[in-house]
Amino acid sequence: MEGRESYERSHARREQRRRTVRRRRRIAGAVAACAVAGIVVALAGSGGGSKTPLPARSAKSKTVAVAHTGAPVDRCLAPYRLERAPILEYHVIAQAPAGAPFPLLYVSPALFAEQMQALARDGYHAVTLDQLWANWHEHRRLPCGKPIVISFDNGYETQFQYAAPVLKKLGWVGVENLQLTGLSWANGGISHHEIRELIHRDGWELDTQGYDHSAMVGLTASELRFQTATTRRKIQRLFDVPVNWFCYPSGEYDPTVIAALQAAGFRGSTTEYYGWAGANDDPYALPRMEVHPTQDPAVLVSDVAAMRSDPPPPDSGSH
Repeated sequence: MEGRESYERSHARREQRRRTVRRRRRIAGAVAACAVAGIVVALAGSGGGSKTPLPARSAKSKTVAVAHTGAPVDRCLAPYRLERAPILEYHVIAQAPAGAPFPLLYVSPALFAEQMQALARDGYHAVTLDQLWANWHEHRRLPCGKPIVISFDNGYETQFQYAAPVLKKLGWVGVENLQLTGLSWANGGISHHEIRELIHRDGWELDTQGYDHSAMVGLTASELRFQTATTRRKIQRLFDVPVNWFCYPSGEYDPTVIAALQAAGFRGSTTEYYGWAGANDDPYALPRMEVHPTQDPAVLVSDVAAMRSDPPPPDSGSH
């Protein structure tokens, strides 16, 4: 009962953050509209805009291998550029059953497929966090298109069953945030065999939410080491992957948690604040948007674009 109440409190905090973000967007939209109106008036008064020609394409652009972590090599003609990317968060890829305590954590397989297709039509191409890191710190190109990270929490079998085929058909990769003691396979949890399929067959990245999805804030030093360093080593041994990123359970973190992640060797971690992730952001407080069944494909594409201008999450502050 205590665990369920804790989850409900965390879910309520996430909803409050969503409402705060929506208010920010409305304010930012009004400011942008005023700015555009001012520009239009200024141009009208000056007789038009600048006649400066667009720069010509570089003749040196050529096909180059992009950063990848196991997926088929993609090649791109675009020159290198430092990228920013939205990170999406999914849970159960299934229709929410009647009476489900947290129906917003369910996205039906049909809606998920439609959302991915809408993002692809809008020019996005899914990448992993390690690919983003290579772009930011190793000067590596990403696949053509606007990068986006599609992440999945808790290790539900429906992610393998329904989400993976959709991403594979698009030539995309996903990120699995595994809690090591998640659901059993008989109760809807992903199996170790399925995780290996995602990694080695489909090129997915494997990261973690810790050993058992425990709230991280308030743990003792030894408990934090177990949830971070010990769990990372266990997953590395099980699946022979680096596990470079942590996903905060319910989005909760503070400076003590961040210090434990740094000591454990993680490159960074993801929050549940909206926004786009970039090279200049605190890697231990990357923004991420939880996707709900209320977001039809057009709404999701609009929401992803809108949160590009959102302020970054608190660098080291607790929620």
